[in-house]
Amino acid sequence: MSFEVPLLPGVRVPVRTKVTRADNTGLSSELAGPGQTVRELGHEITLAETGAGTLVTDSVRWVSSWGVLGTAADVVLLRRFVLRLLGGRVAAVRDRVARFGSAPVVVAAAVVHKGHLLAQQRSFPEHLAGRWELPGGRVEAGESDTQALARECVEELGVRITVGERIGPDVPLPRGYLMRSYAATLTDPDETPEALEHLAVQWVPVERLAELDWLDPDVALLDDLRALLSGAH
Repeated sequence: MSFEVPLLPGVRVPVRTKVTRADNTGLSSELAGPGQTVRELGHEITLAETGAGTLVTDSVRWVSSWGVLGTAADVVLLRRFVLRLLGGRVAAVRDRVARFGSAPVVVAAAVVHKGHLLAQQRSFPEHLAGRWELPGGRVEAGESDTQALARECVEELGVRITVGERIGPDVPLPRGYLMRSYAATLTDPDETPEALEHLAVQWVPVERLAELDWLDPDVALLDDLRALLSGAH
């Protein structure tokens, strides 16, 4: 990533960075190469789940290339800039969270039975036909997530489910929607899911999850689905 850092009015310093790590615990980045204004620059974003939600911790480290003058510049200019930068990031995160909080929701059920996950194959629209997804759909006005999932599974599969805990993160979808996923089980283990609105349904063991051509939002949940199946009996 290339960007410019405004150090003084009319003075902007070019910086090039690269992402070195990105996973469900956070993100790391560093300078993309030598010959830049600072000798070293590292940025760490750490995510931690707490009782109040997700704690986001930003940290920045750098080493100036200007010796003694660099130390003075660190105190007078760079530290002030970094604080402004991190303050702007916090404001942006708050704004994004507020928009997510009011976004319409699509719910998905990770239905597990005898250590297998229920997957269904899309029949429409044409550009998605043949790909796989978790059962679910939009939460209608006046419905809770649990009620929407129960209704969708009856409509799509002809089975009743018992909804459990949320799994994975909310996944952004086109047109401002969010996909929210929950673990679930068959209320009656003897009921058999049917492809009422899809091409096919199947029970998938953990070792075959990656073999299916999942829709992109479901791909984002594969690690969480593997963990769910690994803990299932």
